[in-house]
Amino acid sequence: MRALKIIIVLMIACFIGFSCESQTYTEISGEVANPTYTDNVKPIIVNNCLSCHSVAGGELPTMETYAQVRDAAENGNMICRIDDQSCGAVMPQSGRMPQTRINTIKKWAANGYPN
Repeated sequence: MRALKIIIVLMIACFIGFSCESQTYTEISGEVANPTYTDNVKPIIVNNCLSCHSVAGGELPTMETYAQVRDAAENGNMICRIDDQSCGAVMPQSGRMPQTRINTIKKWAANGYPN
């Protein structure tokens, strides 16, 4: 009887532990077919990059506008830095973003940087 209680408690603990992941709807909703800067990329940049890559943050490149983000993606190493470490430490510094966000930015670039 005691063994059964222990098994039940362990099963409940496992269920609670695995069901409490902290993912947002954006992270699990999948990728956007045709991302635009305004609708899809800008929110990612605002939430993950601007604390450092803004005039107030002081880190270059500054990524406060469409033109600045496009330049960082097109002529800089922004996409490489968010996707892997082959060109420097992975960004953001807090840790790698979910792959769906990275893929959204990469697809935005591949589609010609639509605004």
